[in-house]
Amino acid sequence: MSNPVVTSQPGTGGYGTNVQTGEWSTGLCSCFSDCLVCALGCFCPMALHCYTASKYGENCCLGCVPGGMTAMRTHMRLTYGIQGTVCNDALMTFFCGFCEVCRMAREVRIRNGDISL
Repeated sequence: MSNPVVTSQPGTGGYGTNVQTGEWSTGLCSCFSDCLVCALGCFCPMALHCYTASKYGENCCLGCVPGGMTAMRTHMRLTYGIQGTVCNDALMTFFCGFCEVCRMAREVRIRNGDISL
């Protein structure tokens, strides 16, 4: 039996609309663009971690694993064509964790069509 020959590599995407803008859809402190996410991030951040991971297609426990949100931010950035580095991903999730998880949740909701800008 012969193995099938791969003639094209899979593209980025698989989650949402894959609009490659090079930037996040919302700013780091744009909580008022989605008050539900902002409220969840303020009052129960672990629930927002689980919600974001689940909506993105990852295991909902990813937010509880050390470095899990950094890994998901990196994957999300690469999937959506957003510019940045792994070092920046780690710094943003460490120093601006709550705001960054809110932005990631908004990004997933926007890309999935759950909310519009």
